Amino acid sequence: MLAKRFVVPLAVATVGTGAAVFGVLNADAAEVAGCAVTYTVTSQWNAGFTGDVKIRNTGASAIDGWTLGFAFPSGQKLASGWNGTWTQTGATVTVTDAGWNRSIPAGATVALGFNGTWAGGNAIPTGFTVNGVTCGASATAPGTAAPGGTATPTAAATPTRTAGASPTATRTSSAAPTATAKPIATAGRGPENCTDYAALVRGQYWVNNNVWGRADGAGNQCVWENGLSGDNLSWGTNWTWSGDTTKVKSYASAVLGWHWGWKATGTGLPVRLSAGKAVRANWNFAVTQKTSNIMNVSYDLWFHTTSNPDWQDQPTDEVMVWLYRSGGAGPVGTKQATVIVGGTTWDLYKGNIGWNVYSFVRTSNTTSADLNLTDFTNDLAGRGWLDKTKYLSSVQAGTEVFTGSGQLDTSAYSVKIS
Repeated sequence: MLAKRFVVPLAVATVGTGAAVFGVLNADAAEVAGCAVTYTVTSQWNAGFTGDVKIRNTGASAIDGWTLGFAFPSGQKLASGWNGTWTQTGATVTVTDAGWNRSIPAGATVALGFNGTWAGGNAIPTGFTVNGVTCGASATAPGTAAPGGTATPTAAATPTRTAGASPTATRTSSAAPTATAKPIATAGRGPENCTDYAALVRGQYWVNNNVWGRADGAGNQCVWENGLSGDNLSWGTNWTWSGDTTKVKSYASAVLGWHWGWKATGTGLPVRLSAGKAVRANWNFAVTQKTSNIMNVSYDLWFHTTSNPDWQDQPTDEVMVWLYRSGGAGPVGTKQATVIVGGTTWDLYKGNIGWNVYSFVRTSNTTSADLNLTDFTNDLAGRGWLDKTKYLSSVQAGTEVFTGSGQLDTSAYSVKIS
């Protein structure tokens, strides 16, 4: 099945440097006058934090156009936001719908988020309004979480991924409320984080709970990381998604480098293609399909013309390397050739979604790969499709899920640039 995709980039910004903080801080609003607001601090570090906000329509009729209002109680400052137009005057924060998410059906939820800075305290707001109606809130003050590896945190909420065969550019709010993260530890793995766009930083990598397409269905996704062994990251994700079988709901992934901003240091990226450096990626994983799934497991490489891209810099090219797929999932564009790269046979697809997308689809599934990803960019450069003056800014490895229920467990993932 050939797939097209659409991408809706959202604003993010770098707001501080320090130790990444793991854990979730919540304030669940009481349901008053037809609305309920959930405010979650998904991550916090020395000078900044990332917040997740969900508005639920508890009334009997749809909300057509919304404006959220609240006040930061301890001097916090807004740095950037997504899924709405964010402004701050003094302590007062106002968020207006983004247009595509203006309608909230009765019982439905719309999710939005932001990056902020703080100094001295990061108390949770206690009062929220939607269109001037007080929703009310009960708050839990931020606690202290154990820091992980050092990082330069930025927001991770920008959707990135493949849609299905018949996408539209219209997005609506999902009728199913998204889950608030409740870390759950199980034997042999780290605690689950089920917060949308949660970012788990570990060394030079971070695990992104990217659920950019959830508006096209219903369900949930969680991620966890089990730590580093040398340069090898162990991590996992589970999911349950229903809805449009032609549209991707999520792309949980381990990220090295850029993703509409930066979170970790020591990545070795960006690197100019003309430098001829090897990008050796090793990945061992297992897929558990609890139901029939339409999905893939793939690398995703991003490219820019600038040597230091930030959140506002759109990529010029994207290269995907599909290792595993099921249920008829297919890449954007049309098949151009069958090629041999790294001793393995791949079908090569080419498309464009505002930037060039090249997909190498393995002709037989594997759950173990040791590849020099430069071999793939060299193939494209040799065809005159990818200019070697461009910079590789990101190497991601994850699973795109259209529908189904399952789990991806990565026992070892590493990227070495030399």
